[in-house]
Amino acid sequence: MNQLIKHTGVEHRQVLGTQAFLEAVGGKCAQSHTSEAEEGGQHQKATKHQELQKNRRKAHGLYNGPLNGFGQAISMLQSILRRLFKALLWFAAGSVLVVLVLRWVPPPGTALMVERKVESWFDGEPIDLQRDWEPLDKISDNLKIAVIAGEDQKFAEHWGFDVDAIQAAILHNERGGSIRGASTLSQQVSKNLFLWSGRSYLRKGLEAWFTLLIELLWSKERILEVYLNSVEWDEGVFGAQAAAQHHFRTNASALSAQQASYLAAVLPNPRQWSASHPSSYVSRRAGWIRQQMRQLGGDEYLQGLNSSRRW
Repeated sequence: MNQLIKHTGVEHRQVLGTQAFLEAVGGKCAQSHTSEAEEGGQHQKATKHQELQKNRRKAHGLYNGPLNGFGQAISMLQSILRRLFKALLWFAAGSVLVVLVLRWVPPPGTALMVERKVESWFDGEPIDLQRDWEPLDKISDNLKIAVIAGEDQKFAEHWGFDVDAIQAAILHNERGGSIRGASTLSQQVSKNLFLWSGRSYLRKGLEAWFTLLIELLWSKERILEVYLNSVEWDEGVFGAQAAAQHHFRTNASALSAQQASYLAAVLPNPRQWSASHPSSYVSRRAGWIRQQMRQLGGDEYLQGLNSSRRW
């Protein structure tokens, strides 16, 4: 009997030991699974956080809120504005550099010349562009005074814009009828050299920008020199030398006061009016220009070009 009891006790202790061992192993497994679950959750959170930061970096925006539809729109707008600002900075720097170089280097051509050439291709009547660059001292003083008298009598005084002429043109155009312009020689150089024909706020804005650069970086004599070598005087005829040869079979240095006045008279519409075959209106306008040339002072007027600007 005692042996049976001992045997039974041994078996009971073995069963209890086995249960304790299983509980210990089960507890460790449970703890292991719990730790793995926690680590998995933390890993998922870290991955989501990294993806969120990556998406924000891709957006390149300053918006730090949740990237819902509104936040994405703000980030996209900020990115567009930043790129536009950079483009404007590059344009400003490039235009300053070009204008500065052209202070000394003769322009090889103009935007207006390119425009006329392209137009001739579309019209099916290609034209040969005529243009020979002449230094200012090789151009007749008569022509210099004539274009100033006919186009911009305050040329020596202003900084690119004739405010009084602009106001008068606005009042005239509001009354209707023919449209009157108020462009100075500096504005015409800007348009002919860098821009396109036509009327738009964009072109006017760019014209004002280039006019300001030209007035700041060039002398008045340089502005007049580039103008006389780039202005259009007939279909495909650009510059004083080509105009003198085309209309009067002479050189730009030998133009008389009368010839110069006729060339200046046609500048508002050189493709329709002729300096060598003037209409009665062109002849009357040329006579008025000669009168203005005398009133300006002739050659003496040119001597103070670079020192007459008003602040």
